[in-house]
Amino acid sequence: MLRFTPILLAILYGIVAWQFSSWRLKKELDAKSTRLADPRLKAMTDKMAQALDLPRIEVHVYEIEPVNGMAVPDGRIFITRGFLNKYNAGEVTAEELASVIAHELGHVALNHTRRRLIDFSGQNALRSALGMVLSRILPGIGGWIAGLLTSLLAARLSRSDEYEADAYAAALLTKSGIGVQNQISLFEKLAALTKSNHGAAPAWLLSHPKPEERIAAIRRLSDGWQQS
Repeated sequence: MLRFTPILLAILYGIVAWQFSSWRLKKELDAKSTRLADPRLKAMTDKMAQALDLPRIEVHVYEIEPVNGMAVPDGRIFITRGFLNKYNAGEVTAEELASVIAHELGHVALNHTRRRLIDFSGQNALRSALGMVLSRILPGIGGWIAGLLTSLLAARLSRSDEYEADAYAAALLTKSGIGVQNQISLFEKLAALTKSNHGAAPAWLLSHPKPEERIAAIRRLSDGWQQS
């Protein structure tokens, strides 16, 4: 039994870290967010709500500057103030910002948000357990290797989720009459922004597939729907 103690402790640590991370995120969002109130964006969310047979889609503004969108396990959708500022400055259209909301709705509908918190706890447990084992075999670098391996696993899971959420958004945007071209044009703008900032990607693109790959996947979906 004693030989399994480090692994059990690592799993317990992962669960505690997950609970604390979830609590801290909720507290942060409650303190720093307000309900989105923009007539043009409401017109977009109303179209999507109708397509989903929902009474409404509520979106909140998270008062931070990085350009980002996010969904949390309780089903809330957030757009950062930084993203909204680009919209208000005319750099992003209402339809393009609607594609971000549709993407985040995809994460909620596909249960990615809850799964990611579970994955987070599992990754922490795996990192700790693997670090203990590898540190004995490879002193000094075992912990680093364990961190690298779990980070690669997390990135792979994240990319898969992003493609699925993109596909959901593409279907929703098509059904609501907004269209996937707005989804594509947003990725093109964000890709250009990344290049102009010498590789500094907006937060919404971090740990995500490359915009070019996402655009190609969306176009394949759209072409397939048109052919059928």
